[in-house]
Amino acid sequence: MAFLTLHKALETGQLIKDPFFTLFEAVGALEIMDPKMDSGFLAEGEPLEDTFNVLTELLPEEVVGLMDQMLCHEMAWHMGHPLSTSLFTSYHLDRLLWPNPKRLEDARFDRHEQPSREDGLLHVIFRAYCLATVKCCNFVHQRISTEHYYEEEDFVSNLYNRRLLDDFDASDMQQLIDEALSFAEGKSAWDDGLRKAISVRLTLRRRLLIAMGSDLSPDKDAQIRCWKHCSELLPALIETRVVSKPVKAAFSIKIQRRLASSVPPRPMVEATFDKTHAFLANLCRDAADVYRVLDYHGSSNILNFAYTFQSRKPEPSIYVRCLLQSLIFHDMKVLGSVTITKAVHDDLEELVLPADILLDSANGDVEAPHDPRFQMAKEMRAFMVRVGDPFLDMFRAVCMNRPRMRRMLCHLVSDWESVQLEAENLDVELRKYTREKPITEGHPSGTEIWSFPLSSWAYYYKLRQMEWILQLGFELDIYQNDELPGMYWHLSNVAGAKMQHLERMQTFVTRRSGQIKKLGMSRKASFKRCLSFLDVIFLEASATQRFAIALSKLHTVLSVRSAMGEGHQPLPYSTAELRHALRMRPFMQLSIPEPAPYAELAAATSIPSGTAKDDEQGSIKEQAMSMLEMADEEAKMGRKEWEALGKLDAKTARCVSCEESWRGSVKDIVRACIACSIAVATTKKGLQNALAVGAPLSDMVTADMPRAGQRYHDFWIVPKLSVQKA
Repeated sequence: MAFLTLHKALETGQLIKDPFFTLFEAVGALEIMDPKMDSGFLAEGEPLEDTFNVLTELLPEEVVGLMDQMLCHEMAWHMGHPLSTSLFTSYHLDRLLWPNPKRLEDARFDRHEQPSREDGLLHVIFRAYCLATVKCCNFVHQRISTEHYYEEEDFVSNLYNRRLLDDFDASDMQQLIDEALSFAEGKSAWDDGLRKAISVRLTLRRRLLIAMGSDLSPDKDAQIRCWKHCSELLPALIETRVVSKPVKAAFSIKIQRRLASSVPPRPMVEATFDKTHAFLANLCRDAADVYRVLDYHGSSNILNFAYTFQSRKPEPSIYVRCLLQSLIFHDMKVLGSVTITKAVHDDLEELVLPADILLDSANGDVEAPHDPRFQMAKEMRAFMVRVGDPFLDMFRAVCMNRPRMRRMLCHLVSDWESVQLEAENLDVELRKYTREKPITEGHPSGTEIWSFPLSSWAYYYKLRQMEWILQLGFELDIYQNDELPGMYWHLSNVAGAKMQHLERMQTFVTRRSGQIKKLGMSRKASFKRCLSFLDVIFLEASATQRFAIALSKLHTVLSVRSAMGEGHQPLPYSTAELRHALRMRPFMQLSIPEPAPYAELAAATSIPSGTAKDDEQGSIKEQAMSMLEMADEEAKMGRKEWEALGKLDAKTARCVSCEESWRGSVKDIVRACIACSIAVATTKKGLQNALAVGAPLSDMVTADMPRAGQRYHDFWIVPKLSVQKA
């Protein structure tokens, strides 16, 4: 009543502000009694706390069920859900972790009451399982938090003011698991199926604890065995699930009220056991395979491994991706033993400077500042330090999820533009020490062609990143159907620029090998390794260019002749020129290669319409048929080159650590080439039928664009065509 009386004294528009009523209180007032925002909101008749008692005696079947529920919530956290909606909804874990135990003996279910260990199922078996689960989460949290990842997008690291037993050693948890296994084996009164179910789950937890606790161990074989042992237990996990009896009351969303959080309440995750089992099986498989990267065969092998590994379907989990980052670079070492300077040194030698004086380790022993070798060592050392971060960032980008990888590469390609420009200046500076002579033969008088080895190295990686950006656009279904002709045309241009650049690099490497009078065994091996690598990546670039041209021509005919359906609906706020500018935005800051202007793109991906009379005379048919003939020829040649690439041995192809996956990818591209040839033949037949009856191509040919995951290879979108009879 006082408020109603006082408000009459206020003028219209007058505001009274309490200096202690802040924005936080104002927003909090809006949240009160809103079930979506207020974690303390109670429905009518709903109690504030659940009546579940964590000391309730459990049946063996219920213990198995709780273990399975705990595993489901743990894997849900790995999938990206927060702990507040997964593991931290468990009353048992809440009792163990809060207040934070100072000693391991304090982490028990009866910590607030008199110790009672009569129920061995609860206090011995399930307690050991819970503590080991929390310790596994601690290892995962530490591994992910120390690497590059994206909060909420990949993983939620918030612990809500809880600690994951980080003060305790994993050996203590292993001892508890061993005691629980001994206890279970001694229960002769239990059914064999129950005893096996509990033993399998305890053993799996123990092996996961060992594998995650020593994930950076240099013993590659031991780690692979650990994860394979985990995989071997998963069939038994499914087999013994029949005895599992879930205890749904042991998990509640109301525990969120006790957690330190500034976000609104979220519903509890409902992860099915089948989905959890499939995710865990993939995690164990990927974690075992990721250690193959530790076989050091040069930076090109590491990069191929990371790129091939990340293209797996389903995508490796965030834990495995961060583990891969740690294995590649940790404590300032690549693969735990190679310095970043050494990795860059080896990559330069393999790509542009085989057995070159610039990379001679003896230069570092020269102490006279006026000696050219001293200056070369100084400049090269500074260059390797400068390119260390962009070089590592390229590996980090490849270890991200696929959308984030593309976004990072769009930024990283600009960094490599700067590296290339700086390297070009350094190349000029180093000439006076190396006394390099340019190539003048076959060129107009006065034209000198210099090698520019360091800038050539940077330019190669810039082109490779541009290629990845375009290819990932196809994999992620970023481009609309009517953009496919132009984007494959752009891809063919980048691959063509890469081919020209590799030819130039190969010319200078071959020339220098012929100029050296005495080639020792080590020098011969260095030149041989470099030239073989250039041959391989040139063959890959040529195969990419041919297949991209084939698909660009095929999609152009289908696009112009209106066979691709919904992808060609008019867009009121978009034009082809604006979309082209958008797609080229990551490359606009690059000096070379310059993005092709829209006019050039439009000319390459269109067929002049002509007049109706011209059409009757078959001019459009001839142009369309000419495009299809070119597409067919390029697809066949591309197929031959991909097949040749797939026949190379692993060492030559730089896929020693990922041979099986790499060959599988090449075979998928070969299948896509075959499908492209079939699609071209189908389009020819449909075009002939359409012109015979005077109908549009869309009446005779129906094109279905497969989505990612439904193609032979995600980079190559080959339409599935069907032809109507004339």
